[in-house]
Amino acid sequence: MKEMSSTMLSGQQSQKHYGITSAISLAPPREIDHHYTKKLCDAMQPFGVFEDEEELNHRLAVLGKLNNFVKEWIAEISELKNLPPSAISCVGGKIFTFGSYRLGVHTKGADIDALCVAPRHVERTDFFQSFFEKLKQHEEIKDLRAVEDAFVPVIKFKFDGIEIDLLFARLALPSIPDNLDLRGDSILKNLDIRCIRSLNGCRVTDEILYLVPNKENFRLTLRAIKLWAKRRGIYSNMLGFLGGVSWAMLVARTCQLYPNAVAATLVHKFFLVFSKWEWPNPVLLKQPEDSNLNLPVWDPRVNPSDRYHLMPIITPAYPQQNSTYNVSTSTRTIMSEEFKYGLSVTDEILQGKAEWSKLFEPPHFFQKYKHYIVLAASASTEENHLEWIGLVESKIRVLVGNLERNEYITLAHVNPQSFPGSKENRNENDFVSMWFIGIIFKKMENAESVNIDLTYDIQSFTDTVYRQANNINMLKNGMKIEATHVKKKQLNLYLPPELVQKKKRSIADLNRSSNGGSSKRISLDSSHLDSSRDTDTGTPFSSPPCKQSKPASDTEDRWDSCSIDHEENVGSPKKLFVEDSPATSAAPEAQEQGTSITVAGSVLEMGGIPLSSLEKPIVPSPPAEPSVKAKPPSPPAVSAVLAGDVKPNAASSPKEEPNGLDDSINGAPAKRPHSPVEEEMAKRHKDAEVTGLFSAAGEQQFGS
Repeated sequence: MKEMSSTMLSGQQSQKHYGITSAISLAPPREIDHHYTKKLCDAMQPFGVFEDEEELNHRLAVLGKLNNFVKEWIAEISELKNLPPSAISCVGGKIFTFGSYRLGVHTKGADIDALCVAPRHVERTDFFQSFFEKLKQHEEIKDLRAVEDAFVPVIKFKFDGIEIDLLFARLALPSIPDNLDLRGDSILKNLDIRCIRSLNGCRVTDEILYLVPNKENFRLTLRAIKLWAKRRGIYSNMLGFLGGVSWAMLVARTCQLYPNAVAATLVHKFFLVFSKWEWPNPVLLKQPEDSNLNLPVWDPRVNPSDRYHLMPIITPAYPQQNSTYNVSTSTRTIMSEEFKYGLSVTDEILQGKAEWSKLFEPPHFFQKYKHYIVLAASASTEENHLEWIGLVESKIRVLVGNLERNEYITLAHVNPQSFPGSKENRNENDFVSMWFIGIIFKKMENAESVNIDLTYDIQSFTDTVYRQANNINMLKNGMKIEATHVKKKQLNLYLPPELVQKKKRSIADLNRSSNGGSSKRISLDSSHLDSSRDTDTGTPFSSPPCKQSKPASDTEDRWDSCSIDHEENVGSPKKLFVEDSPATSAAPEAQEQGTSITVAGSVLEMGGIPLSSLEKPIVPSPPAEPSVKAKPPSPPAVSAVLAGDVKPNAASSPKEEPNGLDDSINGAPAKRPHSPVEEEMAKRHKDAEVTGLFSAAGEQQFGS
């Protein structure tokens, strides 16, 4: 028996090493772990996260046609450029996929992110001209549009019903073989920056898959985490949360730390690890390498701006980048609370006290705060509206940042879901989308009356939006932004009753009440690092409401104890507006007993405002330096920052239930420790499991 145990241990220890630290546990899965994993799959089934065989085969057929289409086009271009027939016959060309489809975690109806790779004699202008025209003549291709001036230029279309975002890269090669591997760094030599950006999505995706111990366990875990993040309202790179590639890297790191675990265990360990992570220490899947190609990489020793990133998750392919540069103080706080809540729920699930469905219950966003800002973007035609809201949404994080810097605001929480404007709050012919930002105001000690002026915060945001719209010649007559302050009890003026009342609803009910506009919008300022778009329509915003986690309920408790208003008036909502003229004084009706929210003016509107005036926006004097504004984090010691998984502060995590897992499928739930000493020992054991991970991390060096 001893020999058998010794052999098993030896076999485990000789297993391939993944990641920049050794694994936390090499324990193989137990029967109960497989049981919980099956129950996890069953719980995800109603949300449409698994594609059936027919749709999968349809995607493969479409990609095959597109690949042949690309080869035909490249051969035609080669002939036009007078290449010899012998060269034309083997010039090649290939379609690569990346993002959720390449990772194997796409949902029903999701789009495909793809890359067209061409040899050196095919120019980018050929792709956006002759290839675009060739696509236009194809009867199976609909909704064709090119976005040539985007950060990552792209052609978007539907091919036989499947949405495809197609990027382009020309390599410094005379031909493109079918067995081409994009992972090698030498492939980046002599390429322009747009080609490098286009290649980045494929290279990162391939590297993630290479760095995980078990691809199937990784995929199932990632499906669960992506569903959880969408359901909890924290899936959006554009709005300052995390996007698809960032969630994939966090799951991949968890898989490295528990290489033999199955999905149910990995989901629980995901929350365990990242509820205790001490940000801004970075998450790394591999030790970064320098390829001597002189491309900019994430390195806080060299780049001062990298030291200010709040939640760095570093892509594993050269040139290494931080995929979470949009994260703000508020969004990091919200995600940290969600990690802790996820840990408490999965503790309950693995103790037999709850079902997996509880993990996917949505939060009570519209009951969580006492104050909200309603941001409405409107246009006079549907086409203008889709274009306009794409730009406005890409800049909402600017508004969140402005609000965070206001001395009276503790937290600004944007809901990633947009909602159509109600008939009562818009002109009959306007197309309107609304976003809601929950606000927590700072408690004012010994203050009888405090006047909070948000004019500057809104002005700065709208200046940014209109300036960029002007620069890219997007502005059309009738494009408007309107910001309104409302209290919780006024939300029924903007939203259907079922969204603002605590009431159990079915999946079908909530789908009907959520925004039906699923048209994909073009991000005008984000790279394809986040290859999984935020507009994934495969996951419904539904299911019975859940009891709030303690961090979430603390929010409401804080409001109850330090409300900035002494009474809950349900008066008219206050418009937060900024005109293209000197800021006006506060509206008298905005004054309330206690603390008042002072706002100024009317709706910002493009009609009648000369575009030239937008180039020189009037910016009021900023408020005094906020007392709640966090100082920029001082750069930690280089060896600690760049070693990847550095020791998190276990003391900062909330009190959790002990993780006594039930080893019997049909038996009674595992007993909880019944003495304070046992509870404390169980908590210490859980903390030690994660902190043990980081013992050697501080000794590692970046790039060594």
